[in-house]
Amino acid sequence: MTATSPSPISSKADQSFWYRLTHLSLPWKVTWVYLSIMLVLPVAAMLLKAATVGPAKFWEIATDEIALSTYVVTFVTAFIASAINGVFGTLIAWVLVRYDFPGKRIVDAAVDLPFALPTAVAGLTLATVYSDNGWIGSLFVPLGIKISFTRLGVGMAMLFISLPFVVRTLQPVLQDLEKETEEAAWCLGASPLQTFLLVILPPLIPPVLTGVALGFARAVGEYGSVVIIAGNVPFQDLIAPVLVFQRLEQYDYAGATVVGTVLLLISLVLLVVINVLQTWGRRYDDRG
Repeated sequence: MTATSPSPISSKADQSFWYRLTHLSLPWKVTWVYLSIMLVLPVAAMLLKAATVGPAKFWEIATDEIALSTYVVTFVTAFIASAINGVFGTLIAWVLVRYDFPGKRIVDAAVDLPFALPTAVAGLTLATVYSDNGWIGSLFVPLGIKISFTRLGVGMAMLFISLPFVVRTLQPVLQDLEKETEEAAWCLGASPLQTFLLVILPPLIPPVLTGVALGFARAVGEYGSVVIIAGNVPFQDLIAPVLVFQRLEQYDYAGATVVGTVLLLISLVLLVVINVLQTWGRRYDDRG
């Protein structure tokens, strides 16, 4: 029996692939090398390190009681914070786009403050303002509400660092909305509420969801501000990124790697969700 020769079509396809691969332009080569060094290799190193633990041990560490509690605190608090910013971030973006008022440029620039401010400085500022003796925290003490060094403080830090994602994602969409469409709805007898719900809101839903997803992903990975404003007590306000650092301080490299890998996998899922939302938004714009 003679060996079958490879299909000419398959051979040509393989040759074409390798030809394109070996004849990439210089910008493409630099891009792939840089991405490999900065993204692919670190991620692969973490996954390989986690693989050395073994499936049974990996599952045991990943589902430890303290680890599970940090997942709940991290993701539930981040979801609530990003949902709140979805509402108020939309309102802020609407005001910045549709209204003119004194100090508008200052307010607009202040939205980017969480981007520019070091996270440790943000945490120190929030812990001071929301402490029992702080400007805002002291107002809640008579009500029996403690903010700093509690899970509520974690939520405030996540609110602070995730707000710009909603505002900056939504602003360009609001700027591109045609006011003539709203005026046409008014001429046809629509009330302001009907105009908002039926004309303005539908095209805003994809960018709002995208901004919320981006803010959620950012809040999940936050460390610098949370570690200062939180008490970091297990089963109360300890988040997963802080647990990773605590495991490293205890020289528990396997535990830190496993928890970090879980966060990495969840982050990859979030990236897929964000890309799906962005694709949906582009398709909605194309249909519009």
